[in-house]
Amino acid sequence: MPELAESWEVLDNGATYRFHLRRDVPFQKTDWFTPTRKMNADDVVFTFQRIFDRNNPWHNVNGSNFPYFDSLQFADNVKSVRKLDNHTVEFRLAQPDASFLWHLATHYASVMSAEYAGKLEKEDRQEQLDRQPVGTGPYQLSEYRAGQYIRLQRHDDFWRGKPLMPQVVVDLGSGGTGRLSKLLTGECDVLAWPAASQLSILRDDPRLRLTLRPGMNVAYLAFNTAKPPLNNPAVRHALALAINNQRLMQSIYYGTAETAASILPRASWAYDNEAKITEYNPAKSREQLKALGLENLTLKLWVPTRSQAWTPQSTENRRTDSGGYGTGWRKSGDCAGRRSFSGGAVDGYEP
Repeated sequence: MPELAESWEVLDNGATYRFHLRRDVPFQKTDWFTPTRKMNADDVVFTFQRIFDRNNPWHNVNGSNFPYFDSLQFADNVKSVRKLDNHTVEFRLAQPDASFLWHLATHYASVMSAEYAGKLEKEDRQEQLDRQPVGTGPYQLSEYRAGQYIRLQRHDDFWRGKPLMPQVVVDLGSGGTGRLSKLLTGECDVLAWPAASQLSILRDDPRLRLTLRPGMNVAYLAFNTAKPPLNNPAVRHALALAINNQRLMQSIYYGTAETAASILPRASWAYDNEAKITEYNPAKSREQLKALGLENLTLKLWVPTRSQAWTPQSTENRRTDSGGYGTGWRKSGDCAGRRSFSGGAVDGYEP
């Protein structure tokens, strides 16, 4: 959203944002819609009223599924968005939010065509707004096969200039080694989120260039602080002392991660550079647990069975390196189920 504005003002001590929109931003012309005008304030108002106004008739189209903004309680803080003129939009917040601009700059805040929405409403085909979208970006939807691929074609009238590539195809059907195989055989040009175990192969291939950057993901061991003895901060601190972060960085992440000092990753705008990492000191951990009368503490840990970007190794591989969770930690059984964690039967979980 901020990129589609020439400038903006922050007013009322951060409770009001006023955007002055660009006047030269055309919408995509597709097989299912031909726009008659360029983007203006009506489109911005339509897009965001749909997201935060639960009484808006478009809010519940396709299940009112806005998980990113719902997770931020976005609707609770945006009091209104209104059109001041054709190229000026004003957002009023219930309270200042230093992250507001940052969230508007994500792809979750892509501006949609109000004119296209009006056409669909007349035809009683509102559900097509998300299935055949129309936006302002450099590439537009050409073809979508669920679970197989998305084909995007160049938006020749893109406001920042004609994109270089005529089309982009996103493969949705491959996983694991199948994705890597397609890259190595030249069937695809880019591989996003390669498995950590595949990085050495990519580095050693002279045809490929590996690009790394800090991610926004955080893996953590969560304690059930509502259940004794983990409701005691001293116990949690003693357990944290027994976690060998450096060993976990190598055995699970193959050196592609760094030890987190807080719940926020380094790539976050709100990261605290002064946050301290808990030292690895198993002897001190045992000493503190003994002083608390918990020498033989037994905990039940819920772990996922499926590898994800922030926990790339399988459950079995993580179990084999239980030593990363401190001297004296050992597996004594299995438990699973997020429900039992939330219900208090589990002491912690690894998301």
